[in-house]
Amino acid sequence: MIEVNNISKSFGEVKAVKDVSLTAPNGQITALLGANGAGKTTSMRMIYALIKPETGVVTVDGINSTENPIAARATMGVLPDARGLYKRLTARENMAYFGRLQGMSEADIKTRSDELVERLGMEKFADRQTDGFSQGQRVKVAIARAIIHDPQNILLDEPTNGLDVMSTRAIRAFLREEKARGKCVLFSSHVMQEVSAVCDVITVVDAGRIVASGTEAELLEQTAQSNLEDAFVSLVTKGELS
Repeated sequence: MIEVNNISKSFGEVKAVKDVSLTAPNGQITALLGANGAGKTTSMRMIYALIKPETGVVTVDGINSTENPIAARATMGVLPDARGLYKRLTARENMAYFGRLQGMSEADIKTRSDELVERLGMEKFADRQTDGFSQGQRVKVAIARAIIHDPQNILLDEPTNGLDVMSTRAIRAFLREEKARGKCVLFSSHVMQEVSAVCDVITVVDAGRIVASGTEAELLEQTAQSNLEDAFVSLVTKGELS
């Protein structure tokens, strides 16, 4: 479970994140929905303890990520906005390397890697060097590498950005499986269809602050709109005028 309480971050004169608060419980898929530049990635980086918030607190499974970032990160699997695979390593070798960093035994790494190769449909390319992989293949390997240690909390920054239909469907199915296993899944996106397809709760971010949060049905009711895209535009426009 991830709890975020009033985190803020500035870069020079730019206030990138302004008092953001949210809760991402176990057994649920929670989305940060916003346009590019809305503050999603900066918020995610503070949540997974890559950068320190100026104000506020992030707790992950009860661990304060500012006070104890290493312990907090051990409970998380993170797909950052930069995928960053080691190109000369195969998909399996990328997973194994991160498994060793997490202190896993070689036997556990093999068992878990085999499981993820099957679940993410990587059989055809698991033993190839990742140099030259398609975008969909890279994302699958990056996700597998991030969660090789089977963390309770899964954080994904724009996980389906640039993917084809089949890769997108595979990632969606995988996230639903992790939710069914009781995992906490938090991801950011600017794609309405993506958020609508998989998320239980949607937190709308605009100009570094949260303008609304709820289920899709609640957001549609709140804005008197018939689809998520129109609801999003209504919420963002309202925020600009307020």
